[in-house]
Amino acid sequence: MKTQIYISIIFLMLLFSCQEELDMEPDENIPRETPDNRIYKLPIVVHVLHHGEPVGEGPNLSDERILRQIETLNEDFRKKPDTRGYNDHSDGADTMIEFVLADKTPNGSKTNGINRLDISRMEEPSFGYSPKRFAEYDYWPSNQYINVWTIPLDDSMMCIALGEATGPKTDLPGTEHLSLPAPGEPEGILINWNHFGESEINCHARFGRTLTHEMGHYLGLLHPWGAKNCDLNDYCEDTPAVDYFVFGKHPQAGCNGEAVMIQNYMNYTHDEVMNIFTNDQAYRMRYVLENHLGRRALWEKK
Repeated sequence: MKTQIYISIIFLMLLFSCQEELDMEPDENIPRETPDNRIYKLPIVVHVLHHGEPVGEGPNLSDERILRQIETLNEDFRKKPDTRGYNDHSDGADTMIEFVLADKTPNGSKTNGINRLDISRMEEPSFGYSPKRFAEYDYWPSNQYINVWTIPLDDSMMCIALGEATGPKTDLPGTEHLSLPAPGEPEGILINWNHFGESEINCHARFGRTLTHEMGHYLGLLHPWGAKNCDLNDYCEDTPAVDYFVFGKHPQAGCNGEAVMIQNYMNYTHDEVMNIFTNDQAYRMRYVLENHLGRRALWEKK
């Protein structure tokens, strides 16, 4: 039964495959550095897709739950003390990356960064589960916002379909293992509404770590197993090598018998044990924010 569930998760994560946009190539004129003291603040728009439910019911998530999800994201990326995102591991990093809900729409109007869309009143797009499909409902420029769509999947998909994200094309090794979009296609992050924010659902993914995981991909991180090769995995020296999909919450052995970093956000492990981005993972994300044109534009003052 567990094998069937894991296969279903993998299949659905592939079904959720996303595509990315034009300005992928690294620009040689951008400095190849990641300042240690810079805090990157990245704006998010949450497109809440629903079928006409009142705010706070079902997939029409409440403002409070969305705000708490952004708090969780920042707790995880900033390794904040006295939160689930804190760890005292010697390789644990404060990534110095923060997220804020957008305060202006693309046309300059004020917003709280929550864009509610009653898709029962809209024509159903013909594409599969990808930003290419959901961008037809609404899509804000990816060089100004991180687009996150909460998807109103049926409850039967709870704990099976979690989410997926596009990745940035850069000169970092392993980039080819990310979900890279074709030129001109939308990019962003899809999250099953059941797994967005904290909830009491009967599932291992109920503390908002699905978005933390997918944001890692959006900023260039691979799964610790990478291409499922002990020598070529996630290209981060401080994540113990592993060559298989990592699920669950209990200690496991990876390559050469070394203990898997079960608590790493980039595994498929339980939300309750996730609490670490490593120093190398932080460096990789910060490198992307300095050297990828679209990601750099998110924080760079014009």
